[in-house]
Amino acid sequence: MLSDEEGDFLVKLARKSIETYLKEKRILEVPEDTPKTLKEDMGAFVTLNRNGQLRGCIGYPEPIKPLVNAVIEVAISSALQDPRFPPVTSSELENLHLEVSVLTKPEIIMVDKPNDYPEKIIVGEDGLIVESGYSRGLLLPQVAVEWQWDAEDFLSNTCMKAGLNADCWLDPQVKIYKFQGQIFQE
Repeated sequence: MLSDEEGDFLVKLARKSIETYLKEKRILEVPEDTPKTLKEDMGAFVTLNRNGQLRGCIGYPEPIKPLVNAVIEVAISSALQDPRFPPVTSSELENLHLEVSVLTKPEIIMVDKPNDYPEKIIVGEDGLIVESGYSRGLLLPQVAVEWQWDAEDFLSNTCMKAGLNADCWLDPQVKIYKFQGQIFQE
C-alpha cells in the first residue's frame, strides 16, 4: 500500500507528464525526489475525466516497469493515444480530472466450475481481466461501483470489453484474473 503522499506525488506527476508533452513535445524525466517505493515495478492506469465523463484511460495491468516510469508513460498515452477519443489539447488540460490507479499483480481466479466466479469476486475491491485466445479485456475495480454492477454484471461487461460475448465467462476455456487497485485522484 502506498501512502497518500506517494499517491499525491503520482497524480501530480501524471499531470506534469501530460503538460510537458503537450507544451514541449518531450517525455518528462523521472524526478530526482521520487520516493524509493515508487521505483518498484507495479501496474498502473491513468484515467482522465472531463465533466464526469471518461476522456481517456490507458495503463499497464502487469508490473512490467518501475511505477514512476509507468505513470509518466500511461499519462501521456491516456491523453494522446486512447483510440476511443481524439488527442487531448493544451486548452482542455485545465478541465481534466486525473486519477491514478496502482495495481497489484493479476492472479488467476481458480474455480471448480465457471458458475462459481461471482462468489470469488468482491465488487468495489477487485478489478477483472478476461482472456480468451487473443482477446483480453480489463475493467478497474471502481468501474463496477460507478455502474452499480453486481459480480455477474461485472464479469459480463469485462467479457464485452474484450470483444467477446457477455456470457463468455461461463466457458471453462476462458481465463478470469482479478487484481486490486489503490486509487489516487486530484
